[in-house]
Amino acid sequence: MKTYFIDGNNLIGKIKSLRDLQQKDKQSSREKLAHILDRYFITRRNKVVLFFDGHPNTAINTSKIKIVYSENKTADELIRNEIERNKNPRNLIVITSDHPIMDFSRACHCEVIQSNIFAAEILKSKTLDEEEEIKKSIPDDDIKKLFGI
Repeated sequence: MKTYFIDGNNLIGKIKSLRDLQQKDKQSSREKLAHILDRYFITRRNKVVLFFDGHPNTAINTSKIKIVYSENKTADELIRNEIERNKNPRNLIVITSDHPIMDFSRACHCEVIQSNIFAAEILKSKTLDEEEEIKKSIPDDDIKKLFGI
């Protein structure tokens, strides 16, 4: 089973709507990211750890994601420590665009996905999910009429 270590603030910075929201309300941007990730990973058999800099504000409830706050350290330090402690780093996928963490992760044989690439992937899947919801909401008879069947 693969485990994803996600640099939360880094990923927020790669999603325009979350980046804009973070400037107004940091907690809301974190909550929204956690819910997007929760929905993305809900059907996947992976562990997910989302790292944020700083201290927790209001608890964010998710069904699939473990959220870790760095408290008085940086999220980068925590990610590095977790990689070092992991017994099988080849099963880790690190999501970040922070070059020192990317280099360290690769040196430890972790898979690395840049935040902007992962952001595009989760946003694409969100769009597909929304399209499926819309398709389900349209009665079959209306679709048949639309296509002349």
